[in-house]
Amino acid sequence: MKGKELLFSALRHEPLTTLPWVPFAGVHAGFLAGFKADEVYTDADKLYTALLRVHDLYKPDGMPVIFDLQVEAEILGCELQWSDEAPPAVKTHCLAETEQIPTKLPEATDGRLPLILSVMESLTKAIGERTALYGLLCGPFTLAAHLRGTNLFMDMVLDEDYVHRLLDYTTAVAVRMADLYLSVGMDVIAAVDPLVSQISPEHFRSFLKEPYSRLFTHIRQAGVKREVYSSFFVCGNATNQIEPMCETAPDCISIDENVDMATAKAVTDRYNITLQGNIPLTTVMLFGSQQDNMKYVVDLHDALDHRNLVIAPGCDLPYTTPLENVVAVEQAVHQTAVVREMIKNYNSPELEFHGELPDYEHLEKPLVEVFTLDSDTCAACTYMKAAALDGKAHFGDAIEVVEYKYTVPENIARMRKMGVEKLPSIYINGKLKFSSIIPSKKALIEEVEACLR
Repeated sequence: MKGKELLFSALRHEPLTTLPWVPFAGVHAGFLAGFKADEVYTDADKLYTALLRVHDLYKPDGMPVIFDLQVEAEILGCELQWSDEAPPAVKTHCLAETEQIPTKLPEATDGRLPLILSVMESLTKAIGERTALYGLLCGPFTLAAHLRGTNLFMDMVLDEDYVHRLLDYTTAVAVRMADLYLSVGMDVIAAVDPLVSQISPEHFRSFLKEPYSRLFTHIRQAGVKREVYSSFFVCGNATNQIEPMCETAPDCISIDENVDMATAKAVTDRYNITLQGNIPLTTVMLFGSQQDNMKYVVDLHDALDHRNLVIAPGCDLPYTTPLENVVAVEQAVHQTAVVREMIKNYNSPELEFHGELPDYEHLEKPLVEVFTLDSDTCAACTYMKAAALDGKAHFGDAIEVVEYKYTVPENIARMRKMGVEKLPSIYINGKLKFSSIIPSKKALIEEVEACLR
């Protein structure tokens, strides 16, 4: 069976003997081909070359063409900050100082879309018959945050009508992007919306259930002409959002390591929705050994019912993820029995914390610690850090703000020592205050002021 057919079988909810495998290799594709992140995302030839390298090395059943949630924001007027080893980040928010909602929808000639669409079309011709291709678009809520900045979270409290109108617009942008990607042969349209994990289920149902239902209905109607599918991709601790997400009727939901796969699958199976995930990006894929990666996949394989299941990294692979680790994952997915025998006596080593935690009871001033996957690459982490920096701007030198990224082994050990369970999170004076919920500026200020009394 071709990889594409195997993945389609999972999305059709058919019984599986072999699980499908989808490596989310965004800027990591550039690493494999010797290109910097900004090169591979601004040069069509380099992007195409890098993606063929992913295809040859990792034997995917499905793969994304580009993992960049800033494409739409750039077209709509946001300035980007580029990096050698990460996707670009939104630097300026074009609606930060105005509540006027744009009317512009992306055209095939806008921004980097000519580059992206040309590579999609070329890949469809080269490998599209045997490998399913994913077109990833920025989800409506994250795009609204890109445009509005952290003001969006206060708007949800003070001006619900404005937020509904803004999300109506960003959903129209998502529909347009889906149409553009479908027109050049994409098989799966994935709405990637990391900030969904940062709001309550009540806010999801109030603000996002109708927009997402509309988007997935639109994609489903496009499937009348040829077989296409939809995916709802969320990062962070989205445990409480799985059921509301299911209510919008995507074909697939993709989660990261912050959500327990068995817990999520119990919900998605009730709705007959395929679940995709959730190999940890840093502790396993970036810093782990080949055996660590094999063991994680074999454990997933053995713990879960194979119907409605796709194995994938929890999100976009870090740029320098070791090639051998991703190859190990592919082998564990496609040759599970052989790999299970190879690692039957293997146990993963524990990370040890060698530093010292602050003396939280005797600090000279309040300490705001932001624990993130990586604020340079994770949108939810970007806005969690921005919320903390809003507090810093308000209090100045009266408080201290520090970020600990999960991309550093010593930080991983620190988080385990402190008992940090979900990312991103904000701790103040060693106590958890905000876990996978981005606070408004007012909420953060109130928490800090309580420590200053």
